[in-house]
Amino acid sequence: MLEDLFSVVKKRFNDDEPREANSVKKVTVPEELMFKCPRCRTVYFMEEFEKSGKVCPNCNYHSRISASERIAITVDKNSFKEFDGEMISKNPINFPSYEEKQEELREKTGLRDAIITGEATIRGIPCIIAVMDTRYMMASMGSVVGEKLTRAFETATERKLPIIVFTASGGARMQEGAVSLMQMAKTSGAVARHSDAGLLYITVMTDPTTGGVTASFASLGDIIIAEPKVLVGFAGRRVIEGTIKQRLPDDFQSAEFLLQHGFVDMIVERPRLRRTLAHLIKLHGGGAVK
Repeated sequence: MLEDLFSVVKKRFNDDEPREANSVKKVTVPEELMFKCPRCRTVYFMEEFEKSGKVCPNCNYHSRISASERIAITVDKNSFKEFDGEMISKNPINFPSYEEKQEELREKTGLRDAIITGEATIRGIPCIIAVMDTRYMMASMGSVVGEKLTRAFETATERKLPIIVFTASGGARMQEGAVSLMQMAKTSGAVARHSDAGLLYITVMTDPTTGGVTASFASLGDIIIAEPKVLVGFAGRRVIEGTIKQRLPDDFQSAEFLLQHGFVDMIVERPRLRRTLAHLIKLHGGGAVK
């Protein structure tokens, strides 16, 4: 009887998996319950991590967040009104399975494309805001991203409002060929008209901001802000090193490297970003900060 009881306990302990002596049994933790920082490997309860704005309390790693999460922590509650929420892209070069891929992403993410634009207030100050979302084809810039962003700038120019753009992208969307590359000139033209009207444009670079987005509207802000340690660049490290036949610095294309070399104006941690944006808008003729 005792032998039977011992065998049951032993079976439950070992979980029917043969293990070496003194080995440690691996425990699988549900992703929705815990978060493991990819930089310092520290584990937190997901609730604790979300309360910190999805910033690692140990190493200050700024995790990627969705466009809706970004809007929620940036603008005043219930002040956001979306523009062009139903706009979707076609398949201009008949790229195989492009429409099916987009339909899957729309169902999975709840997005129509890789950017959300609209009007809102930040601490009572009205502005136009655009936020890119990496969950949708790595926030690549296709015809819809370019069109929605251009319309946002045109609305800001017409209403004489500042605009804030949160960039996060893998670059131009190859599935739309030359149409995606055209968005670089299109958005840059809209930025220029907004600038000629004497209005404020703030870029907030988040992880990652690369490719054609960096080469166009992301780099044209009157004030360029970056979150800590984000990746910002045009071509990849290996491509550049292969071209110039030199080894690049370890921190190349990081926000800190760009700040040191004058490409970024300031690095702002996520918990301080909302208030920083409000003060910058006020300094450039916006309303009073509440």
